[in-house]
Amino acid sequence: MGMTQHAEPAVTTPPAPGPKETDGRTAQRSLALRLLARPDVGVFLGAVAVWVFFLISAPPVRDGGSMANILYQSSTIGIMALPVALLMIGGEFDLSSGVAVITSALTASMLAYQLTVNVWVGVIAALIVSLAIGFLNGWLVVKTGLPSFLITLGTFLILQGVNLAVTKLVTGNVATDDISTMDGFSGAKKIFASSFEVGGVQIKITIVYWLVFAALATWVLLRTKYGNWIFAVGGNKDSARAVGVPVTFTKISLFMLVGFGAWFVGMHNLFSFNTVQSGEGVGQELIYISAAVIGGCLLTGGAGSAIGPVFGAFMFGMVQQGIVYAGWNPDWFKAFLGVMLLGAVLINLWVSRTATRR
Repeated sequence: MGMTQHAEPAVTTPPAPGPKETDGRTAQRSLALRLLARPDVGVFLGAVAVWVFFLISAPPVRDGGSMANILYQSSTIGIMALPVALLMIGGEFDLSSGVAVITSALTASMLAYQLTVNVWVGVIAALIVSLAIGFLNGWLVVKTGLPSFLITLGTFLILQGVNLAVTKLVTGNVATDDISTMDGFSGAKKIFASSFEVGGVQIKITIVYWLVFAALATWVLLRTKYGNWIFAVGGNKDSARAVGVPVTFTKISLFMLVGFGAWFVGMHNLFSFNTVQSGEGVGQELIYISAAVIGGCLLTGGAGSAIGPVFGAFMFGMVQQGIVYAGWNPDWFKAFLGVMLLGAVLINLWVSRTATRR
């Protein structure tokens, strides 16, 4: 009798799960290390440290009104630090941004007063002038290939001289005339220099603009094609151009964005004080750049964020007003800023190296 044999299928027992093998390239870093690798986290911790220091050493800082004043000072720095930071991420920087603020305010004030027109005419003319200055800076940088340091240093010197010379020629003084009684002034003041009350504390409108601009800049950097272009041209403009990034448009538009920021802050200064001193603005460009650097933007371009400069500007405002509230000699302000800048850069460098060390 024939017997049919059936072969039983071989049963393979899967190996017991063990620890997943990883090498140095695939090992996952802890959440803490990944957070520390972000420069904006480092500046946030620095801002908290500066705030706590002045809370202890300057009791008036604990008052709501004092804190509102600190935020106001920070906002006037931070609004300009944001476009300066975006420009730095794009691989360039602008030494004329400080005096450009005054150029914008002088243009609006003198044009409106001397021609006896509605102040909004001066405001619009100032916007055109500010954007034109930004366009000229960007166009010269792109077309000549010269470093933006040299181009904008030249613009800085030109604007500084023109601000003073034209103001003296037109008004016979170093300051513009008071425009507070002119048509359109009250409406413009509500937009650029008003305040509102929250819990009995007066809050300047620039604080709101500062935070809104920061949120918008963050969205642009992280969620739009234009944000990718900014990082690309800052990292390597030749490689960016090779993959179709419009390098010329991106760089010129970034300089014009700085011009827009200068216009906005200039209008705030004008409608806050009704007049403008033509010699102001010198040195402010270093504060804007420093706030961006403290916020993690590299001078070499290609890296940074919009959130970091917000905390950088807050640190500057905190120190500026904290020294006053502590009753210290305000002559030490610039020294504090220098120490803070060097300290922040060194700490960010140490944190970054620590976080990326295998």
